[in-house]
Amino acid sequence: MADKKKKKEVITATGRRKEAVARVRIILQGQGKIVVNGKDFENYFDTVDYRMQVKKPLIVTDLEKNINVFANVNGGGLGGQAGAVSLGIARCLLTMDPQLRSILKKDHLLTRDPRAKERKKYGRKGARRKFQWTKR
Repeated sequence: MADKKKKKEVITATGRRKEAVARVRIILQGQGKIVVNGKDFENYFDTVDYRMQVKKPLIVTDLEKNINVFANVNGGGLGGQAGAVSLGIARCLLTMDPQLRSILKKDHLLTRDPRAKERKKYGRKGARRKFQWTKR
């Protein structure tokens, strides 16, 4: 009886950006639904830029109508979370079809953005800001 049911193939991957970590699952036989932390991604990411960043790997590979995406993200802000989900989706797509590597790589979707907050140094007010100099 289990053989008669169509088994939906699920692929998982992890994406990171700044302090955000995204655990992404894609389901291959889908309708193009994207869910982030239990909410529709349109409601979760409030700006158009973040929404486009999340959808970019699907748009570039022409798979946005065929795949469902479920992501759990924690840490960081919305910008970092959008980048983490995007990287997670790209890695899932690469696992699904290794021939997509050149398409994803051309748009820099497989590279983890290494930029992060610089640490505070001793003798400074922040990472680079110095204390105010007083003459007397």
